[in-house]
Amino acid sequence: MERARERSTGQREQRPAGPYADLSGESPETELELLVHGVGGTTPEKMLGDPRTVRVTGDDTAAVFRRAEDAEGAPDGSGTGGEAGAERGRERRSGPVREAYVWCNLTSGDGSRALWLLLLPFMVVNLAHWMRPAAPGRPRVVRLYGLLVRLCALTLTVLLVAAACEVALDLVAWQCAGVQACVRRHSWLDFLSPAAGGWWSAPGRRLALAATLPVTLTGLLWYLSHRTWRAYESHRPLSSTSVATDDERGSADEERGPAGGGAVPRSGGPEPGGDDAGPVGHGSALARPGFWYGRRLVARLRAAHTAAGLLTVAAAVTTPAARFDHRPGGPAVLDVLGLGLAAALLLCGAAVVVVVCRRGRSEWRLDQRLDRHLVRRLPLAALALLLLGLVYAGWSRPGWQSTGRLPGDPSFGALMLAQGLLVVALATVAGYLHRRRPDPRAGMRGLGGPAVALLACALGGVISGGVAQRVADWLDGTRALLTGPPVLLTWQASVIPPLLAVLLLLVAGLALHTARLARTERDRVRHEHPGEPEDPARTRAIAHARAMATLTDRAPLVVAVLTATTLVLGSVALAGALATRKTPDGAAHRTHHLVQAVAETSQALGSWLVGVGFLLFVTWGRRAYKDASARRTIGILWDVGTFWPRAAHPFAPPCYAERAVPDLTWRMATWTRRTGGRLVLSGHSQGSVLAAAAAWQLPPSVRGRVALLTYGSPLERLYGRWFPAHFGPPALAALHHDIDCWRNLYRRTDPIGGPVRVPDETSPDVDHEPLRDPLAYGRTPDHPLPAPILGHSDYQTDPAFTRERARLLTRLHPELPGQRPELPE
Repeated sequence: MERARERSTGQREQRPAGPYADLSGESPETELELLVHGVGGTTPEKMLGDPRTVRVTGDDTAAVFRRAEDAEGAPDGSGTGGEAGAERGRERRSGPVREAYVWCNLTSGDGSRALWLLLLPFMVVNLAHWMRPAAPGRPRVVRLYGLLVRLCALTLTVLLVAAACEVALDLVAWQCAGVQACVRRHSWLDFLSPAAGGWWSAPGRRLALAATLPVTLTGLLWYLSHRTWRAYESHRPLSSTSVATDDERGSADEERGPAGGGAVPRSGGPEPGGDDAGPVGHGSALARPGFWYGRRLVARLRAAHTAAGLLTVAAAVTTPAARFDHRPGGPAVLDVLGLGLAAALLLCGAAVVVVVCRRGRSEWRLDQRLDRHLVRRLPLAALALLLLGLVYAGWSRPGWQSTGRLPGDPSFGALMLAQGLLVVALATVAGYLHRRRPDPRAGMRGLGGPAVALLACALGGVISGGVAQRVADWLDGTRALLTGPPVLLTWQASVIPPLLAVLLLLVAGLALHTARLARTERDRVRHEHPGEPEDPARTRAIAHARAMATLTDRAPLVVAVLTATTLVLGSVALAGALATRKTPDGAAHRTHHLVQAVAETSQALGSWLVGVGFLLFVTWGRRAYKDASARRTIGILWDVGTFWPRAAHPFAPPCYAERAVPDLTWRMATWTRRTGGRLVLSGHSQGSVLAAAAAWQLPPSVRGRVALLTYGSPLERLYGRWFPAHFGPPALAALHHDIDCWRNLYRRTDPIGGPVRVPDETSPDVDHEPLRDPLAYGRTPDHPLPAPILGHSDYQTDPAFTRERARLLTRLHPELPGQRPELPE
């Protein structure tokens, strides 16, 4: 109601044009349940419990479905039977009309989705942006947090492209093509061999030709990002046409900064200042009009990261030639050209860093502008410098030969050191923000973001080192012909066995803890069913399900141990590589025989583990390209990781919520305005997160006629702990304040869903008491066969679901549609 009073002084709400704009007349339909499925998706037939369903709105990617009987009388004009059809549908059903929003195709579709496997490190680092602690009143510190994450994401792009350069330019074109014995093993390199004396045999021209691979990789990343940018980020939220403008609302754009003017945030919303500003006292940034419209930011970051990739290739090609020209007695003209080209590369690289450092998200308004000059000119400038570098490197240089490793070996060490410093700085900032408002439920005491950023960097390093190791072994199986990849990559692969050993110990400890907890749960299960015959197997099964469900709450411990081990082992690898400049077995050559054995075993085993992992990675991607079921599995993996907008890395998989949330808000707003009826937004698992995000985006006039029913919901158990700034206790309390009719169902056997823990003395509690699972311990007249342990599934089959839905509808008060507002001219 506070929001409604605030908005009454502004511009009158506008109804969207189109098939839902006509509000004349009344509809017999007054109750609607809008179902939103969870992770992995399902079919509308299963959601609605009817084999005959009809799509009433949407497309092949995401759509709303009804039963065929209900669609005949749909008030939005999608049916054909009018009021008579609605009456027949009412006779055949009990309860509200049910609609199913199916969004699973947003994360699983054609074979091109298999390419998203390449984007895993980018997706992980993008999550770190959203995992910051809540920090009211510290907008500059919060912006610093976002800046550090974006810089960390930029280093990942450079690392991936540098790994491609290491494989193509160093191992293939520089080392193998320059050694006749290696060329004899791989005859397809004959035309590059200096012994052949061909035009391509010059070292610079070999490098220019091999640059095709990393340039193609950069182009592929740009293509995937641009394609998904047009499909996902271009869907405008409901606020673009149905809420007041920014000037009337008094909000401030992010670009104006904290002193840009007196902003008046909406009830439950955060303070102005863009994507980096934290909530004021309570609320969530998900309520901002422009939160789900990051088109401008993604376009700008895509230009910067594409330019960074091209500049990395240009530096890898030109550095060896510039070093050769800069030798005493070298050609003066080429030396000057090399220095000028290096200066231009540094200048363009500085421009990339400046673009990444700019604050980008204008969440307080729907920012439809695009930095077209920047988006076009920055990648074109980097491409021009790359072409100049290819011409420069390909120039004839008598006496130039390729020996040893390609110059630029220290670049991997510099990248790893930069990533480590960024993560440490990020942890310092996150710790400060957490101390400003401690949240005992926050994962890892607010350090979840830095931990995830470190894991993303480690994942990128393992992939880079694994690819380089496998290609080196393939080119030189005897390890006697080639110098091999940089020693740091070998050290990174060598620390994988001890990391796996720590994880195995952790898994063993968790298994023992779960076994003890299961024994404790057996006594509780027996006390919950007094007077029933004892069934030891049944009791063990229920207790085991409850104990296994608690493993989700141990995730912070797992991440903390994995992060600490990764940080220590990564530091050891970096220090060992810089101090010895040798591989682990070479560095331990004259040490104790036990140390030598450990070093040799770790290096060999790490190389093979990385190789096997990379082969499995490629095999899975190839299978996913051909197999629809495998593509669906990959889609499930991204359902959780790609909920958030691409605010840190533009090459991350696209955010499906930027399509799903506007879909849900548009559907709820148009139906309630059309009918004046009552609507229950019913979300399961990940669908409950989408439902909450959509509820935050609803105008106040619509929100008063919408109730929220969540079940198997990770809103507090996962999102509240790992994303405290957006789903922490103040944010969920604000959602409960804005959506007064909210009920949450969960089970003790559910490994994902749990209570949302929003107590409120002025209104009914959100959380229902834990549902019984199974519904019956033994055989009963109602359950003559053993009732299954449902865990995370089939919440709608529980009698409590129908009962709570009816209570929510009773608490809502239907209203007649208001007078049609005047449309804007």
